[in-house]
Amino acid sequence: MTVTVLEPAAPAAEPVLQRPSLVGRTRAGLAAALAEIGVPEKERRMRVGQLWNWIYHYGVRDFAAMTTIGKGLRGALAERFTLDLPEVTAEQISTDGTRKWLMRMAPTGPRDRGAEIECVYIPEVDRGTLCVSSQVGCTLTCTFCHTGTQRLVRNLTTEEIVAQLMVARDRLGDFPNREAPGGAFVPKDGGRFVSNIVFMGMGEPLYNFDGVRDAIDVISDNEGLSLGRRRITVSTSGVVPQIGPLGDEMGTMLAISLHAVRDDLRNELVPLNKKYPIAELLEACRTYPGVSNAKRITFEYVMLKGVNDSDAEARELVRLLKGIPAKINLIPFNPWPGTKYECSDWDRIERFSEIVFRAGYASPVRTPRGRDILAACGQLKSETEKLSARARLMLDQEEAAAANAG
Repeated sequence: MTVTVLEPAAPAAEPVLQRPSLVGRTRAGLAAALAEIGVPEKERRMRVGQLWNWIYHYGVRDFAAMTTIGKGLRGALAERFTLDLPEVTAEQISTDGTRKWLMRMAPTGPRDRGAEIECVYIPEVDRGTLCVSSQVGCTLTCTFCHTGTQRLVRNLTTEEIVAQLMVARDRLGDFPNREAPGGAFVPKDGGRFVSNIVFMGMGEPLYNFDGVRDAIDVISDNEGLSLGRRRITVSTSGVVPQIGPLGDEMGTMLAISLHAVRDDLRNELVPLNKKYPIAELLEACRTYPGVSNAKRITFEYVMLKGVNDSDAEARELVRLLKGIPAKINLIPFNPWPGTKYECSDWDRIERFSEIVFRAGYASPVRTPRGRDILAACGQLKSETEKLSARARLMLDQEEAAAANAG
């Protein structure tokens, strides 16, 4: 397969802290920015609405383009803030149209050169799905997942999560009066190029609950990015205490990374299972707020040759999910360098799917996308190693203490 690669830019010798960007901020965050530059409180709500429209509906990158805002205020905003997006240090384009972006976030301190994360766009004829990350690295160590081999650096902020969608829409021309780049494969149904969001990138979303919740508020706001919550799916490996609050506070679709029907095997594949075993996880699914035949829970099941793909396991999967409005996504394992697992044979996957389907469950086999650029499910991993969040904080505190002492 051929892959189009844009070579990553060389990192700066020393990170430079710049004016903060307003892109990705909540309404409260924009109001706080306006307060910083002295906008009267009684005026802020109107100004927030104007900024919101220009940033999230039109996707403008320059305050000067905000023609409904007075020149003086535009100048004050430009002196203190930017509308910058994260830097795309590498873009890979698969032969099937899938795009993977390596993004570098703005530095958060003198020891931070900018966290790097991966984000993937998967176009189909009638939809375009963006797979976003919620953490830099991952706190979990799922043995079949490439991302799980990278240690957790930190949670992404609300702004950094929203910015992934903004980058995708900007690069795809998915804002009013924009055009898709030449040769891009995008949906042809006349709708938006990015129509669905899945929190299935790097990280465990429910271990960054507040950041993800606030990002969803921005993404789903009908005066801006306007992606309905039914088009947003949050996938979890099974952080049971946060599943109910996810439904109550976010109201999105829910996906569960299940991958095994026995606790002993799931303990190996998804070590979080040792804390929240299968029975507890499925009980949380049965009581998920709003779950119904119209709002089914998706169970992700990666097909591992000789590990979890027998007829008996298919029948046990059906038994376990009895009474839960569900669909089951069977995922052919996507190999990555150094893995010990292999993908199940296609005949075995089809047999497994047939057993599940005959029991009354939709059981689509997910077509692998972006395998040639390591953009498929379970393959994401940023290319750089960073100081841990705690180590970086300690160094920053030491430097600040030294400066104050001097």
